Amino acid sequence: MKKNLFKKGLLFLFSLLPLGASADEGMWTIYNLPNQVFETMQGYGFQLSYDELYKGDTSLKAAVVNFSGYCSGVVVSPDGLVFTNHHCGFEAIRSHSTVEHDYMLNGFYAKDFSEELPNKDMFVSFMIDQKDVTDQINGVGFYNMSDERKQEFIDSLQQAYTDEARKTDPSYHVEIDAFFEGNKWYATTYQKFDDVRLVFAVPKSMGKFGGETDNWMWPRQTCDYSVFRIYAKDNKPAAYSKDNTPYHPKRYAQVSLQGYKDGDYAMTIGYPGSTSRYLSSYGIKERRDASNAPRAQVRGVKQDVMTKHMRADEAVRIKYDSKFAQSANYWKNSIGMNKCIDSIGIINQKQQFEARLRAWQDSTGYLKGKLDFDLMKRLYDARINTRKVFTYFTETFYRTNEFSTRALQLNKMQVEGPENNPKKQYICFEDNSNTWDAALDKEVQATLLKNYREHVPAEYLPKFYSVIDNKFGGDYKKYVDYLWKQSLLMKSGKKIYVNQKSYMKDPGVQYGLDLTEIIGSLYAELAKDGDVIATQERYLCDAKVRMEEDMPHYSDANFTMRLSYGQVGGFTIGNEKTNYYTEASSMVAKMKQGDAGVFDYKAEPIMQELLGAKDFGKYQDKTTNKMQLCFLTNNDITGGNSGSPMFDGKGQLIGLAFDGNWDSLSSDINFDSRLARCIGVDIRYVLYMMDKWGHADRLLKEINAK
Repeated sequence: MKKNLFKKGLLFLFSLLPLGASADEGMWTIYNLPNQVFETMQGYGFQLSYDELYKGDTSLKAAVVNFSGYCSGVVVSPDGLVFTNHHCGFEAIRSHSTVEHDYMLNGFYAKDFSEELPNKDMFVSFMIDQKDVTDQINGVGFYNMSDERKQEFIDSLQQAYTDEARKTDPSYHVEIDAFFEGNKWYATTYQKFDDVRLVFAVPKSMGKFGGETDNWMWPRQTCDYSVFRIYAKDNKPAAYSKDNTPYHPKRYAQVSLQGYKDGDYAMTIGYPGSTSRYLSSYGIKERRDASNAPRAQVRGVKQDVMTKHMRADEAVRIKYDSKFAQSANYWKNSIGMNKCIDSIGIINQKQQFEARLRAWQDSTGYLKGKLDFDLMKRLYDARINTRKVFTYFTETFYRTNEFSTRALQLNKMQVEGPENNPKKQYICFEDNSNTWDAALDKEVQATLLKNYREHVPAEYLPKFYSVIDNKFGGDYKKYVDYLWKQSLLMKSGKKIYVNQKSYMKDPGVQYGLDLTEIIGSLYAELAKDGDVIATQERYLCDAKVRMEEDMPHYSDANFTMRLSYGQVGGFTIGNEKTNYYTEASSMVAKMKQGDAGVFDYKAEPIMQELLGAKDFGKYQDKTTNKMQLCFLTNNDITGGNSGSPMFDGKGQLIGLAFDGNWDSLSSDINFDSRLARCIGVDIRYVLYMMDKWGHADRLLKEINAK
């Protein structure tokens, strides 16, 4: 199993911890949880022992899953039911939807096992164990190796550990990841299940209620959950088969109807994707100006085109719902993060901390001759414009329209045909027309081609721009129409012979070659000093941890299991204090705005009826006497944490994490305990919708909430 150790090299995020990690923040690895942190957890109300939290296959951590490599989830029944967010199951729900059976619009409920829907390429992984292998890696002079040799070494070490783990269980595999910017390396054992089926989903109007209007905002009322089931053969991982049966875990989370109150202990366990709180001030500046700003600009232009087509045609909407959501999420995140960077003055704060660190280095001599702040600044300054162009290029041509996607895939495709007859060798694109719409993709492509030219220097324009000017008079729409009509790239199922003269004459092939030439030059420019920058960032992290060695530290998120703990509670901005929960009447009020034309607040009439009930029975909070929908904690959260279980002090499930708040969108680089909040959907709201809307009696009985 290959791991790309260096893919983050061109995607630096950032960091700011001027006073070191306090015990109230952080994404902690559980196997080596510091005593100081565990004692603070207990002081806040955590009641389990460390063994009950981590050790063995009946510990609480054994109920938490990596959901398909991009989210988190939790097992909630003896028959392998998994809760995650609606937006984590979004693509699965969309892929099963048609105009006739629109599960995005109408929701989905499998009334028995036979109706549960399998999902291509979906999986869940359980973390079995983790250990530190830093000495083994450093002992072979790892950082003196070439990049290629480093990759080969990690791959071989992973395989060796996997072979050893499979002596215990043939379904285990081991992954080795860098922590603390590469100053530490941990080996993690996983068990992966590939047969995961869709069981239940609320309509998109509820699962994504508020849309982009409310995304990253508080207050929220979104019913952000979906339900899947793990299937197995003889209770072991197996490829999909109709004969597989529900998986029976040794540990699942007990779902609680007891709720929470202000100040109660709250904990998430999940798989946060990426934070960069150790990154230098120079990296933060690069992120703001060369990544976030161009990303937001390009996606805003693209999404305007997508919205127009999606609202005009239901079939188009179904095809693009998931793509739009993925694009819009970090479009808004980039805008919000840049606002926070500037309003909080994070770059200046980080520079002040670096001045302190430099003074400490001068007084101690630690990493003298290695950590060089002036060198770091020069290298970042030298590449920032290239990095900005790189962002414009990737946001314009990668995963934006089917034609560009195919053009960039040409040199990676499997060549078929007889080995002894090169002229008969060909490539062929499969028919995936159910995933794209020609009219939308053409307009996106033409719009982004124009936008790219307006924002990058002329030397970074692919050669086909001269064709646009000379042959089409600068008309991007005519050029795109020409590509789609004349090229074989969009003729799904058509053989494209790669060793015949017609191949190089195909305008789509030339388009792809021109793109490849530009991206190759960009990669080369960025790679020139990339290793040196990465080494300096590694030294910076090392120096910070050493200077603050009397304090506990956690590594940046890297999509390995982490624990975050804290308390239920709102936050204060100025003189305004937010409530720590929302309740049903606030959602009904927004739904009425939907009736008046606010698109993101539209919902089916039955939803207003359900949320406007006078009595919510056992799902109503016993203290407030209200139906609570979403709530706030000060747990640490980032992308990948979506779907993470939110536990109370007894380790019982009280919610699912699904978002952070607008006021702390810089938390990936700077955790501010005054503002940073994790937004979760109340598990009672989840069950209420399963009961009163879905009438999912068999699932409620299986979950057996207490």
